[in-house]
Amino acid sequence: MRGRDHALAQTRHSHYSRPAMPTDPAQFLVLGVIWYIVFLFSTTCHEGAHALVAKIGGDPTAFHGGQVSLNPWPHIRREPFGTVVVPIISYIAAHWMIGWASAPYDPNWQQRYPRRAAWMALAGPAANFTLMLLAAIAIKLGVHFGAFRPPSSANFTHVTEATSAGAAAFAATFLSILFVLNLLLGTFNLLPVPPLDGRNVITIFMNDATALRFLSWTNQGFGLIGLIAAWYLFDKIFTPLFTLALNLLYPGASYG
Repeated sequence: MRGRDHALAQTRHSHYSRPAMPTDPAQFLVLGVIWYIVFLFSTTCHEGAHALVAKIGGDPTAFHGGQVSLNPWPHIRREPFGTVVVPIISYIAAHWMIGWASAPYDPNWQQRYPRRAAWMALAGPAANFTLMLLAAIAIKLGVHFGAFRPPSSANFTHVTEATSAGAAAFAATFLSILFVLNLLLGTFNLLPVPPLDGRNVITIFMNDATALRFLSWTNQGFGLIGLIAAWYLFDKIFTPLFTLALNLLYPGASYG
């Protein structure tokens, strides 16, 4: 039995290519609703964490904009294109969702307290990794109680597999998307290039003078270049990162 389990483990695969579109329009719509709920919740937590840590650090700008909240409306109102239009278009075109939101902050506060601003930047990805870990705990509990099992092949919507139809299948899809999307958001935003959070996060390891020089230099119109570089790099690192996350979630499964 042990040898058979080992053989089965070697057949498991992980990938993050485009998930297959359900042939049933109703299923496609339901899956889209699940994607959007997870996307909006994850994005709201990310930006809400930025806003909360900024307020704690002395900058109430986002707090006054209503963004220290799990209510998505202030974030939608600030970035309707990134929180509504782009996610819907990306789901129709690629069958998974991408988008963005933002939390305002006072640049003068960042100049006075660059390290506080760095912790503010770290708070967003930290919120995503927290959601990913909560999804992992829920998946492990589902496996323990027999509701879920490791899939033979994993992708964005199939990190875990329900052992029965109905509510368990819905939960498996929801938790799969919650796990992968927050792994993606947390990792991508930590890349140390403008305009991503990682550009500010690395100044935690600098003294104030060096941090301010670095921030000034990276403010010189590198935003588009940074995004292109980040997307190129991310495309190279996410597959092994996703595989590592799966193997940590299912020890001994040997995804690859």
